[in-house]
Amino acid sequence: MAGPTQQWTPDILGEPFEQLTLPLGIDGEQGPLEATLVRSIPNGLTTLFAPLRDVDVLYVHGWSDYFFQTELARFWTSRGAHFFALDLRRYGRSLRPGQTPGYIDSLDDYDIDIEAALSAMGHGAEEQGARGVQHGRRLVLLGHSTGGLTLTLWASRHPKRAHALVLNSPWLELQLGAIGRQAIAPIVEMRARFDPRGTQPAVDLGFYTRAQRQLESLPTGEERAMWRPDRGFPTVPGWLAAILDGHRRIASGVDVGCPTLVLLSVGSTPPLTWKESMTSTDSVLVVDDIARAATRVGRLITIARIDGAIHDVFLSREEPRAAAYAALDHWMTGYVDRQQ
Repeated sequence: MAGPTQQWTPDILGEPFEQLTLPLGIDGEQGPLEATLVRSIPNGLTTLFAPLRDVDVLYVHGWSDYFFQTELARFWTSRGAHFFALDLRRYGRSLRPGQTPGYIDSLDDYDIDIEAALSAMGHGAEEQGARGVQHGRRLVLLGHSTGGLTLTLWASRHPKRAHALVLNSPWLELQLGAIGRQAIAPIVEMRARFDPRGTQPAVDLGFYTRAQRQLESLPTGEERAMWRPDRGFPTVPGWLAAILDGHRRIASGVDVGCPTLVLLSVGSTPPLTWKESMTSTDSVLVVDDIARAATRVGRLITIARIDGAIHDVFLSREEPRAAAYAALDHWMTGYVDRQQ
């Protein structure tokens, strides 16, 4: 659990959310690194007989993002689960002045962030029992977009730590497809060696943010402009090389070692010019490529395609959002509730 010098404090989302700062060490160029864990714990008496009363959920956000999805947290806590969300180093609550937003040169480096969060949750490696059960509690990992890629790779390297994995539009393959990824990888890797934090052409034209604004699903608060800018964080070669390496590993095949649910939109809209269809499709990823890549992450994979969903399926219009929650609820009933 959290060490004696660490304290849970009120979070920007208000009650019942609290946050905990997790020290991660020092970056030689940009100073102290920290991650931030947010939690929402339901009342134990009111959830005494709830179906997920022995479940702890850890959510990890995507690129240019942070945790703000209170409805998603309520879905889990209303079923008795303890909900936790991790703002990774250099993101959201963890972004410090002078740091390169979202920068990482290996997705494996996030092992430190994730392990710190799990230790604070009581699921640290030293405390872990068989099959992801620690002191009678089970661990469910929930990742969106880049967070889905990160958690998939983490689970494959840490077998039996998680009881289940839920992926919300995980970024498992580059938008250019496998051939395009293989073609640009040598160039990106060369730039990453010599100029890891150099400039690159902008790839986010702000259409996804525009779609969310029309759907009224953007986060509120003055911090959004810095933590979730309209056109995303600038990308750099070192970060892109880390993402491509992650995609390469997925393409080669990994095994997360637990039942996995992948939630995706039915369709994609290329983010080249604004189209109204961006409010009812994924305008970030090529979902058909992601669906194919998802078949290479484990042995028990369920893929649910949600008609009308956007990139974050839980921020879609009411009907597809309800369909996504229903799919998640049914899947949890079949693969988690019954595996006590």
